[in-house]
Formats: sequence, C-alpha cells, structure tokens
Amino acid sequence: MYNRKIDSFFVQWKNTPERNPLVIKGCRQCGKTSSVLSFARKNYKNVVYIDFHEQKDLCELFKGSLQVDYLTVAISAAVPTARFEAKKTCLVLDEIQDCPQARAALKFFKLDGRYDVICTGSLLGVSGYRSSDSETSIPVGFETIVDMYPMDFEEWLWANDLQTPVFDLLRKMLAEETPVPQAIHNRMRQLLLEYIVVGGMPAAVRTFLNTRDINQVIAVQRSIVDEYKSDMVKYANPADKNRIRECFESIPRQLSKDNKKFSFATVRKGGRSKEYIGCLQWIEDAGIIQRCYNLTTTELPLSGNALHDSFKVYMTDTGLFVSMLDEGTQSDILQGNLLSYKGAIYENVMADLLCKMGRKLYYYQKTDGIEIDFVIRYKGKCVPVECKARTGNAKSMSTLLKHPEKYHVYDALKLGDYNIGRNGALLTLPFYMGFLLTEL
Repeated sequence: MYNRKIDSFFVQWKNTPERNPLVIKGCRQCGKTSSVLSFARKNYKNVVYIDFHEQKDLCELFKGSLQVDYLTVAISAAVPTARFEAKKTCLVLDEIQDCPQARAALKFFKLDGRYDVICTGSLLGVSGYRSSDSETSIPVGFETIVDMYPMDFEEWLWANDLQTPVFDLLRKMLAEETPVPQAIHNRMRQLLLEYIVVGGMPAAVRTFLNTRDINQVIAVQRSIVDEYKSDMVKYANPADKNRIRECFESIPRQLSKDNKKFSFATVRKGGRSKEYIGCLQWIEDAGIIQRCYNLTTTELPLSGNALHDSFKVYMTDTGLFVSMLDEGTQSDILQGNLLSYKGAIYENVMADLLCKMGRKLYYYQKTDGIEIDFVIRYKGKCVPVECKARTGNAKSMSTLLKHPEKYHVYDALKLGDYNIGRNGALLTLPFYMGFLLTEL
C-alpha cells in the first residue's frame, strides 16, 4: 500500500464535525478503493464494504425505503459481517455508479449523522451510463465529491523511498534558483524517466518496483487500456460506442502532429466536431484524458480567456499514453531519448504533472507562428511554460518576453533535460521539478 496525498484529505474530512458523505471520483484502477479501505480500517471500529460492481444483487437493498434504520437492517441481513455502531462505523460503497439509488441514500445518511459513508465511482456522470436510472436524484448539497488521479510524480518518489531531506533540498534549490547537486540531479532525472514509462497506475507501479521488468509493466498498462475500451463498448449510448473508441485511439496520432490541436478529421477522414464532440466528452468525464484549451490572450484569469472549441488532448496518465505508442518506445525513454513523437511525450508529462496537482490546462497558439506549450498561473502571474527535450531556443517565448506591453508576460519557465539556471526573465528548470510548481 503506497502513501497517497488523498490520505491527508481523509483525515481532515473525518475531523470536520458536520461532514458530508464522501464521493471519490476517478478513472478506473487509480487506487480509489485501496486508499478508502486503508483509511477506513485504520480509523473505524467497523467497516462495512459493498462493491456494487461485483455484488450487483445488493442494489436491491436500496430500491425500497432509503431511511437509515431500514437500510442498516437490510445491509446487516445481506452482509453477515456488517456491524453498525453509531460514530464507530464507516460504510464504504464501491463503484456507486452501478447503484444510483445508493447514491440517493447519501442524503439520508447525512441527515441521520450516525454513520460515515465513503463512496467510490469510476464512471459518474458520463453520458449514457445507467441511462435507465436517469430519474434517480443526485443528493446535491449532501455529498462532497473529490477527484482522485493516478499516482503523481511526488507520490512516485515516495514509493521509491525518496527521503524528506531530498524534497527539502529541491525546494530550497528552486527558491534560491541554484543548480541541484549533480548526484541528486542524476538520480532525479532517472526517476523521472522511469515515471514516464511506468506512470501512476498503482498496479503498474507495484509491478515495476517488485520486478523491474518493463514487459510486465506494459502488460499491466495494456490490460488497463483494454478495460477502458471495454467500458466504452459496454456503457456508452449505442450510437456513440464506436466513435468514442475512435476518439480514444486517435490520441497518439493527434499528439504526433506538428500542430497538436485536436482535429476530428484525424479521428476519421472527414470527421466533424458535431459527430465526435460528445464522444470526446465521455472519455474526459471518465477521467481518462484532459483537455488543454487555447487562450485568446496571455492574461489572468486563464479560464476567462479560454477558447473552448480550440484544444489539445492529453492522457491523464503518461504511462498509459506511452503504452499506446510503438514497441521499443519505453527502451528509448529509459535511455534518455524523448525526441520521438515531435515532443508529445514531454508535453504529456507536463500535462500529467499539472493536472494531477489539480490545475486546469491551457496553452497559447496564434496564426502568426507563436506557440507556447502551457500557460499557468504561478506566484500570482500569468506564466508561459515551454517543454524542451533538449536545450534549445524557445522563439515564441522570447517574443512574448520582448513585448510585455502586448502580451503582459514578465516571467517565463522552460523545463527540459538540464539543471537550474536563469537568463533574465526566463527561468530554466530540470523537468523533474515540474511537480514543485504548485504555488498559485
């Protein structure tokens, strides 16, 4: 069991007197169930666990009265190990999207207040999922929804036993803008390359750390990707099933282009937005991908300047993205060669780092040739971010910095395969330091 950042959130939640039932939402296999059960077993005398995906018959318990006294008796009868004691019991409802009536019951558990409830869901809200139950109400105001992602780079470092003094040193080097000592720099660089290949799916991480066998890791990753494709076939509206899969399978082709703006014609020759936009939304709602929106201008607030019909698409987990690429890509990456796919791997890593810290993704591209990989809010400013696999000139970045009166950009970041340095308004960072760019 690996340390996850959501663990500290669970503690804060339990210490909140008037807490709502929790709904942990995220893509399949990102570690929701194991994190919830680990927390519950450490903090409650009794844990009552129901998996609606595996125990579909238990959904019947929630088709009658949703009063708590009735439900606890019904659950106790159906689950012999269940014990309900006021203030000492946590009810864990796994894959709650398979039982919408159970989600409706959260309102009653909240109003009752005797038992804590934590739910997990992989396909909550996706179009077409459980459409026959669409009339079941969602308990607005009586639940707290939290997004959970695959393990991020910092959690990967924890899993690799990187010690607190190293994190402290990296933060100190970033604050002082001084180079990282070479031995630590080399180790961090290698850990990043391994993270790019393995990603953050706990099963893939566990396989790698136990075996160091990349072929076994790839097998785990491709099994997860196949499960995603299976979900698309099983749960989407019949008219959308094939189009959703086509959108998903086009992602490597989308990112291998010089212009990485998502093109529906790349999904299928002659493809149009109106045919596929809902299908892309399905994949995003399932937590598998993240959209990165083009900006009209490099100014805060970023969300207010986003063009919602102009965007790039990245995989939420870089390891899964790499598993969808050509055979041998993993070997190239571990040897430090990330130049293939026209920078797509580096860009997806940056998207991975940013989205898993809860940031929305934005970029800046204009017809006059200016293109900035990412734009973030950092230390209260609008800051462009360039990702370079090797040292090199960032011409678009230079243009923005030379014309602050036009672009309102006064600081910029360039991340790549080098150490910390500064040249005027441009701060260069080793790519592995991307996970430290948390300050808003």
